[in-house]
Amino acid sequence: METVKWKVQGMTCANCALTISNYLQKEGLKNVRVNPIDGQVTFDVDGKPIEESKITNGIKALGYKVQSTGVGGDDEKTEISAHLKRFLICLPFTLLLLIPMIPAFRIHFLMNPWVQLILCIPVYVTGMNFFGRSAWQSLRNRLPNMNVLIALGATAAFVYSLVGLLLNLGNNFLFFETAATIITLVFMGNYLEDASVSSTQRALRSLAKSQKVMANMIAFDGDHQEVILPIESTQLKVGDLVLVKTGEQVPADSKILWGEGNVSEAIITGESAPLLKKPKDKLIGGSLLLDGAIKAQVTAAGDDTVLANILRLIQQAQGEKPPVQKLADKISSIFVPVVIGIAALAFIANYLYIGNFTPALMRSIAILVIACPCAMGLATPAAIAVGLGRAARNGILFRNATSLENFKNIKQAVFDKTGTLTTGNFVVTNWKSLNLAEQELKRIAYSLEKFSNHPIAKCISTAWKVNNEIRWQKIEEVKGLGMHAWDKEGNEYWAGSYKITTNAPNEESHAVYIIRNNVTLGWVDVADEVRAEASSVISFLKKKQIRTILLSGDRKLKCIKLAELLGIEGVIAEQTPEQKLETIAKLTAIAPTAMIGDGINDAPALAKATIGISMSDASQLAMQTAQVVLMNNGLRKLPIALGLGKHTHITIRQNLFWAFFYNIVAIPVAAFGLLTPTFGALVMGLSDVVLGINSVRLFVKKVV
Repeated sequence: METVKWKVQGMTCANCALTISNYLQKEGLKNVRVNPIDGQVTFDVDGKPIEESKITNGIKALGYKVQSTGVGGDDEKTEISAHLKRFLICLPFTLLLLIPMIPAFRIHFLMNPWVQLILCIPVYVTGMNFFGRSAWQSLRNRLPNMNVLIALGATAAFVYSLVGLLLNLGNNFLFFETAATIITLVFMGNYLEDASVSSTQRALRSLAKSQKVMANMIAFDGDHQEVILPIESTQLKVGDLVLVKTGEQVPADSKILWGEGNVSEAIITGESAPLLKKPKDKLIGGSLLLDGAIKAQVTAAGDDTVLANILRLIQQAQGEKPPVQKLADKISSIFVPVVIGIAALAFIANYLYIGNFTPALMRSIAILVIACPCAMGLATPAAIAVGLGRAARNGILFRNATSLENFKNIKQAVFDKTGTLTTGNFVVTNWKSLNLAEQELKRIAYSLEKFSNHPIAKCISTAWKVNNEIRWQKIEEVKGLGMHAWDKEGNEYWAGSYKITTNAPNEESHAVYIIRNNVTLGWVDVADEVRAEASSVISFLKKKQIRTILLSGDRKLKCIKLAELLGIEGVIAEQTPEQKLETIAKLTAIAPTAMIGDGINDAPALAKATIGISMSDASQLAMQTAQVVLMNNGLRKLPIALGLGKHTHITIRQNLFWAFFYNIVAIPVAAFGLLTPTFGALVMGLSDVVLGINSVRLFVKKVV
C-alpha cells in the first residue's frame, strides 16, 4: 500500500476539502485525507498505478490546482495575495456604486442606471470568473460548494437589475450595488479568512524553514586537502561531512567527529537551555550552534531526519478528523442544497405573504449569501492546527488529532519508573562480596552485564570495566530476571534481580545479585536519580483529579519508596512487559488512562492505553510507538500537553457552537427580511474570521 501526498491550491474552506475528498473517494482511492488548513491531500494506492493526469484534471475541474510541492509559506502567500488582488480590483467600483446610497454624498451621474451597470460589470465579471467557474464545476461534478450560494445570490441581483434597466422599470428594480457588494465583501472575507487561517500554520512553517538551510560540506581535493563546498541541506546524503560554525543551523541529523559547542534545540524540543555537545554526540538537524565549531558526519538526510519526521507527524495529525468533527462534516455535505431549498421556499413564502416580487427576491438572496458552510467545516481543523503548532513549539508531538481530543477524558495517569520518573542515570553506591575477592566479583559482574542494554547493567559495566573479562560459552538475557551465562568449564552464572536468588538473606534490599552454580557470590546496590520535575507533575495531576499509578518491573519495596516520595497513589510493581500490557488493558477498561513510558520497553502498554505518551528523545522508535511524544525527556511538559489537549477541545466546541448558532440564527433572520444582502455578505465573511481569531487564541492562552 503506497501513500500519495499532494498539495492542492485554491481551497477556501473545509467545504472545499469535503468536495475534493468526495471526488477522490468516487475515483476509488482509499484513506483519503484532505487538510483545508495547509492544502495537504493524502490517499493510499493499493499497488495499481493511478491515472494521475485524470485525477489532477478532475480536481482542476472542481476549481482547484494540484501542486507537487510540500509544506511551505509561498503557496499560501500566493493564494492570499490572489484574494487580496481580486478584492482591490472590485473595491473602487463598489465604492462608486455605494456613494449614491448615502444621502449626503449623492452624485447625480452615479445614480444613472447605465453608469451603475458599467460600474457593476467589472465586479461581476471578476466575481463570476472565480465564484461562477468554481460553482459551475462543482455542480457538474454533483458536489456543490459554497461558491454556488455566492454565485446564485450575486447573479440573481445582477440579472434582476439588468431586466429592470432594460425594461425601464425604475430605480426600485435596480440592485447593481447589491451584486457588486456581495462579491467584493466575500472576496474580502476570503482574504481575511485565509490570513487568519495562515497564522495557525506559523509554528509549522518555522519548522519547515529549518529544513532548508545552507550547509558547509567538507570535501577533499586531489592533494587530500579539505575543501568547503556551500550546498543546500536538501542535497546532503548520509555519510557526508559538514562543518558547522557559530551561529549556524545544523543542516541535517549528524554525529560530531571533531569539536564541541553549545547547541540550542529549542525549535525542535522546546528546550530553551543550550546543551553542550561533544564528539560522538548526536546533533538534530535544524538546531542552532550558539558557539564553537563542529565537524560532523551526516547520519540522516531528507525525509529520514528527525525534523522531517516531526513535520510529517504534524501534517498527518492535522489531516485527521477527530470524532467531534463527524457531525459537522455530515451537515456540510448537504448544506448547500439545503440552503438553496430554504432560499427558494423563503422566496415563495415571502412573495405570497407580501405580494411584492422585489423584497421576496432580496430576502432569498440574503439567505444565500449569509449562509456559511465554511464555519462548520473550519471549526475543528483551525483549532487543531493551532493546538498542534503550539505543542510542536513546546517539544510535544501528537501523532493524531484523536489523541489531542482524548486528553479531555483522562482520569488515570500510569507512569513507568526508570527513565520516566527517574533520570535513568544509575551509579553504583554499594556492593559486597561473599567469600570471594572483590576484584573477582567485579570481573564476573562486568563480564555478564556488558552484554545488556538495561540502564542498571550499563551502570555496572561502565563502573567496573576490566581487561581480563570472562569468555562465555553461552550467554543470554532473560527478560524480567537478568543475564544468564555458562563458561567453558560448564559453570552457570546469573546477574539479576532477587528473583534469581535461592539463599540470599534480605534479598529484596539489593539491585543486582551475582550467582554461580546457585551460590550467591555477592550483591550490588545502585541509585537512580529522581527527576526534579516529577514531584510537581504528580501534584499537578492530583489537583486535576487524575489518579496517579506507578507501574514498574522494579522491586516492590523500591517502587513503594518512590511512590511515597512523589505522592503517587497506586503502586503495581514487579511486572513483566506482558503483565504491564494486561494491567493497562484492565485500567483502561475502568477509566480513560494515559500511560507515560520510555517508548521502547513499554511499547505494548503505550499502544494499549487510551493515550500512550513516550518519554524518549526524538527517536524514530518513540514516534512510532506512542500517540504523544515528549521531546528531550520532557516530563515537565506533560501538564502542557494535558492542558493543550483539553483547551483545544474547548476551542473546537466553541467554534462549532458559533458555527451552528450563526447559521441557525442568520438564515431565519435573513428570511424575515431583517437584514440586507449586503450586510449578509459582510457577516458571512467575518464569521470565518471569528473562528480563526478564536483558534489563534490558543497560541497565547494559558493552558496550565
